[in-house]
Amino acid sequence: MHTEEIRTVVGRLGALVAEHYVFPEVGAEVANRLAAASAEGRYDGLQAPEQLAERVTADLQLGNRDKHLRLKFHQDGPPDETDPVAEEAHWRRLAERDAGGIARVERLDGNVGLLEIRPLLYDPSHAGAALTAAMTLLASADSLLIDLRRCVGGSPDQVAFVCSYLFDAGEPIHLQDLVKPSEGTLRQFWTVPYVPGPRFGGTKPIWVLTSSATFSGGEEVAYNLQQLKRAVIVGERTGGGAHPRQGFRLHDQLEATVPVARSVNQISGTNWEGTGVVPDVDVPAADAFTEAYRRATAAAG
Repeated sequence: MHTEEIRTVVGRLGALVAEHYVFPEVGAEVANRLAAASAEGRYDGLQAPEQLAERVTADLQLGNRDKHLRLKFHQDGPPDETDPVAEEAHWRRLAERDAGGIARVERLDGNVGLLEIRPLLYDPSHAGAALTAAMTLLASADSLLIDLRRCVGGSPDQVAFVCSYLFDAGEPIHLQDLVKPSEGTLRQFWTVPYVPGPRFGGTKPIWVLTSSATFSGGEEVAYNLQQLKRAVIVGERTGGGAHPRQGFRLHDQLEATVPVARSVNQISGTNWEGTGVVPDVDVPAADAFTEAYRRATAAAG
């Protein structure tokens, strides 16, 4: 990359952070810091886009440690958010490649169900059918393990859809709100009163497996179920990213990811940003399945 191109990318990134970041005062501070660094030539001479992404991301997160705030390198190019048709096709291709994020569905000995979701909780429009198929197979299990150790994000709508299968039919449950300061909006997320196929239901035991890599949407599933006392979290403290991001294409291989909203859980009144979801049973991620399965079979008697 040449100097003019680098400064254009960094300049537009700073403007996007100033306009959209979830905390406007912090966004303005970050934008000013980037502008000063660019003017001083901090990024000049970084010929590879991945080198620029690494250095700029370190500067973006300085002080705030917001892991969603990044200049992200994409080898094959980021989706173009200015073209809804192309962006929709991008996410649909990924969901099809990853089976809607439903990586593993199994009925273990002892009638224990296992659902592994990775790498993402794709939007229900792309992955709802895959989740319904999985939950149909798991509905009659006596207990359930949900493996989120490699789930690094996804759609809050899919989070709500997952949670809907884990409670009984009846009055919807208010899970969380997303507050978007730049637009002055608030969006609520609830379980839904109807789901296709059978529910696992709201009484049988659930264990959720986590790791330090569990992030964003994966964390929200764990946090919602923990706050509602619907599941026991087994594993490691998660990554700590609670501010949903929006992507902006800045270059053929570079995407600005800017947190634009704040999650507010309806039980805690806060979220897991910076702290992660603290497990109820703290064990290394590699041991989480063994520990959770042991507890599930013991609970079955």
